[in-house]
Amino acid sequence: MRILFFIKTKQNLRNIKRLGGIEILNYDLYNFFKKKNTNIVFENKITNKVKNTNWDIVLSSNDARIFNIVNTKRKILWLHNKIQIEKSIRKKQFFSLIFNKIEAIFVSKYLEKNTSFIYNFNKRIVIPNFLSTDFIKITKKKFFRKKIFIWSVQRDRGLADVIDVWINKVIKKHPDAELHIFGVKNNSDYRPLRHHNIFNHGRVTRDVLISYYKKSMASICLGYDETFCLNAIEAMSCGLPIISLGKTAINELLINKINGFKISSINDLDQTISKIINLSFLKRIKLIKSTMQYSKKYHLKNIIKHWYKLFNYESFN
Repeated sequence: MRILFFIKTKQNLRNIKRLGGIEILNYDLYNFFKKKNTNIVFENKITNKVKNTNWDIVLSSNDARIFNIVNTKRKILWLHNKIQIEKSIRKKQFFSLIFNKIEAIFVSKYLEKNTSFIYNFNKRIVIPNFLSTDFIKITKKKFFRKKIFIWSVQRDRGLADVIDVWINKVIKKHPDAELHIFGVKNNSDYRPLRHHNIFNHGRVTRDVLISYYKKSMASICLGYDETFCLNAIEAMSCGLPIISLGKTAINELLINKINGFKISSINDLDQTISKIINLSFLKRIKLIKSTMQYSKKYHLKNIIKHWYKLFNYESFN
């Protein structure tokens, strides 16, 4: 069976550490199937070899136009967010989606339900995202945590409200607490915030992010527009509960007081942060263990069976 994993990225595939969150998931999935099938290829450019090969399956996670260029029996579009579908209209991929008999994979029930049925996908299926191997390798539980709270969602919706609560409430109660922001563009607007123990790191490698996760107390993922929130699962794998409004796809991931804390409004944020800081050591151990345990649900070994079924593999080991 000839399978093409295609993702349009400018990064050099020789330096895998530079691949982003969704890109690395493509690569991890490719590596898993590569062990089972030598006829699987991972590409980020449309070469003549790609064009001239008759593929059994082409999987793309961010570009439907590939299906107009390659020869393949099955066309699978791995949809991670609404923006992909909106781009398909702006980039005139709409007719490609309709006429190419594309099979759509959604990463959450929320995304599947909130995607317009105007798209005549040949098949619609939900297969959750999974943790990259970098996060699965984390085995040692570190129970001693600093008063560090993390924002690692690349979109900044709600971040201004979080900063406002932090400056006016949190830092006054806990002057040694720190808020670390990852994924959001680092610019001069954030420099004065260092006086309030707010630090913006911009985009960093996964190793750096993991090092902060492992010494922090919680991750703030409000969930205004999340269609899966891989950041939340990655944080949980390091023992961090999430603080969230429990909206959108976060609602599928959050079990209140087990792997996170659901707040009714942003005004409850400071009280929840205080609650987490003041946990007894035994309760902190219990919370760290439960968040790490929950994240195992999203290890590739537990998700891969759905991909096996999709690819019509005869057996799963």
